[in-house]
Amino acid sequence: MTEAQEDHARRRQGGPHPGILAAVSLGIFLLALLLAALLSGGRGSVSPFAPADQVAGFYRDNVAAVRIAGMLQFGSAVPLGIYAATAYARQLRLGVRVPGPAIGYFGGMAAAVFLMVSGLLTWLLSRPEVSTDVTLTQGLALLAFAAGGVGFVTGLGLLVAGLSVPSLILGFIPRWLAWTGLVIAALSELSFLSLAIEPLQFLLPIGRYAGMLWLIAVGFLLPVNRAAANRRPGGAAAGGTVPASDAARTGGIQP
Repeated sequence: MTEAQEDHARRRQGGPHPGILAAVSLGIFLLALLLAALLSGGRGSVSPFAPADQVAGFYRDNVAAVRIAGMLQFGSAVPLGIYAATAYARQLRLGVRVPGPAIGYFGGMAAAVFLMVSGLLTWLLSRPEVSTDVTLTQGLALLAFAAGGVGFVTGLGLLVAGLSVPSLILGFIPRWLAWTGLVIAALSELSFLSLAIEPLQFLLPIGRYAGMLWLIAVGFLLPVNRAAANRRPGGAAAGGTVPASDAARTGGIQP
């Protein structure tokens, strides 16, 4: 088998390309926002904290926009969940034997599930028999916001953290990118405070969009296997060995 064939075989063993998965997930979510804005005459959405009659009125008057947005939001969660599983398997193949990959996997799956729940609740709000009940509509809108906001971003932050720490120690990605991931992860985890301190809701779009863009970048840079990681210049894993201090911190890796 030639070197090109071996490299192709190694890439096939790596599963779906995580960078493409993250890009597809973000693209579907942005498409949901775009179509919702177009179909609702530019409004796009309504704050669930607005007066109950305004919230109910928006969902009653924009059935198509809300229904399509909910459907696409649900769909955007699928490639994100596959990303989490692929990244977890990729890190195990790279020899990482610490809680980081499992934490990232938990966070990624939680983010995907919360996004699905938010999408289903948004779809439910497009049903006329639901939106006629003003109190119920606002309650469901708040739940959809909490799931797709705090729930999603907190889970996404764990996924970013689970990739950042091993990558920083073992040199799988550039150090500046790993440190950026740690900052994004910290801000994402702090977003849960917005449940009680509403001004902190500005952390939600930071965690969502910065986190997804970071996952796209890492998805294209993360080595497929140990051989690819060893070929990276300047990485902690270069040469097939790990310094003793790093091995102690990571619990050791398998070449």
